Amino acid sequence: MVKAIYPGTFDPVTNGHVDMVERTARMFDEVIVAVVQQTPKQLMFSGTERVEMFANAIPHVQNARVTGYEGLTVQFAKEQGAGVIVRGLRIGSDFDYEREMALMNRDIGDVETACLLSSLEFQYVSSSRVKEIAALGADVSRLVPEHVLTPLLRRLRGAGSQ
Repeated sequence: MVKAIYPGTFDPVTNGHVDMVERTARMFDEVIVAVVQQTPKQLMFSGTERVEMFANAIPHVQNARVTGYEGLTVQFAKEQGAGVIVRGLRIGSDFDYEREMALMNRDIGDVETACLLSSLEFQYVSSSRVKEIAALGADVSRLVPEHVLTPLLRRLRGAGSQ
């Protein structure tokens, strides 16, 4: 049985993230969506909220589960018995970053990295971009799961009134 983890902050989960899990689930026996709990990034949603949002986005993916984690991704992968870290590549610069991380993860933890090209329709979608354009009033409803839109807009309105 081959387990893979798909790590990220997922702040918030996008339809591109969901697509990656669906595709990864067809390739591996089990997919663990690993939501980073603490990061230097400024996050909009708590770790618990991000885990819940992602779990609610993929109930149809039978061999996937969502959990939070702290620390090194490669260490978490080993603790979970996952031999593969799955990463999505959207743009060319993603490759350089992911290549370096893959080599480090293999050196540190003997864990392989599988990079999947993002589906064409999601090549330009990132959590950061979704938050940015939603804050400017654009419609992002086709970019995030339906249940994510309301909390996203509510959080943005709350941030703007402070």
